[in-house]
Amino acid sequence: MKKILNLSLISLLFFSIVSCSDDDNKAIATGNSAPVLISPEDGSAVVLTEGLEDNTALTLVWNHGDYDVATEINYTVELALSGTDFATTFEGGKTTSRVLTLNVAQLNKIAIDAGIAPFEAGDLDIRVISSLGMNHDMPMVSNVLKVTVTPFEKEAPVEPVTPMLYFVGAPQGYYGTNAWTPENGIPMRYIGDGTTKVFEAYVKVNAGDGFKFTSALSWTEGNYGTIGGAQDGNLENSGGSSDIKVAETDGPGLYYVQVDIDNLKYKAVKMNWGIIGAATPGGWDGETAMTYDFDNNKFTITSTLTADEMKFRATNASQFIFGSSEAWKFNVGNSDPKTAWDQNAPNFSVTAGSHAIELSFTLAGIATVTGI
Repeated sequence: MKKILNLSLISLLFFSIVSCSDDDNKAIATGNSAPVLISPEDGSAVVLTEGLEDNTALTLVWNHGDYDVATEINYTVELALSGTDFATTFEGGKTTSRVLTLNVAQLNKIAIDAGIAPFEAGDLDIRVISSLGMNHDMPMVSNVLKVTVTPFEKEAPVEPVTPMLYFVGAPQGYYGTNAWTPENGIPMRYIGDGTTKVFEAYVKVNAGDGFKFTSALSWTEGNYGTIGGAQDGNLENSGGSSDIKVAETDGPGLYYVQVDIDNLKYKAVKMNWGIIGAATPGGWDGETAMTYDFDNNKFTITSTLTADEMKFRATNASQFIFGSSEAWKFNVGNSDPKTAWDQNAPNFSVTAGSHAIELSFTLAGIATVTGI
């Protein structure tokens, strides 16, 4: 319902404090009349395109609403699905000007929310409502224009899928599951760059233990083993592939195994871990060797340390896998979590005296350290 004001009193009040102006945001009228939408042309069509979200999709222009006072007029643009008589409205924006633009993102959202199917043309009705003051007094509704809009459906970003590779074989029996059960395959740590398929594992292997790799928890999606039993670092994906046996020469131990599925290659080395640093007997020049306990899957050492800093390092594995100049690719420092691969991990600070030190690893290379 329109509010009826004492126009003579209001006119005197406004004209006593506001001078007449040609400002386009104000209107002086001889009588109340609603704003008139004059653009876009009735029946215009707009096809919205993903990737152009910030571009202008629609520019709305209207004639000012006329009120009996000279004052700033508020305008609200409303849109609705055509034929609904604005039963559910979607706000296009507010302004005190007589022009308002909607960009592609704004109009696309309104069209989708109104019920227009993506990539299909549908009609929206548009109107402008004028009002005065903070309380939006004396609202008046414009004529209605119809536009045909074809919205798009923004594709959800594709979440990268981390490739998987599972370790299957006799060593599974050391980790709480039955040997040679692909359904209980041990996940290897992914170390590729997002496009390459490179994996690693820190696994204890006994002489005679064989193993293979699979891409799923079955043999149906990968059966990676040696070619004809040759232990030469080459793999084939075949039901006829042979077991990989890395401990035949160097014997039982904790082995680092790296697999490159893209190039069907693998590397494996028995890891020799030791303590290194100013606090240790050998200083920073080289590791003091630790002893590997196969049954408990731990490296141990009892050593007299000085009050200084130290780390753990496996130079032999670093140089075998990454080259003779690399000594620090495998080391453990005082990081959280402690890992076998963090070259930037801080040093451990230790107190002087005799220390019974233990170092152990999960299959993914997460380290546990005690005794310092």
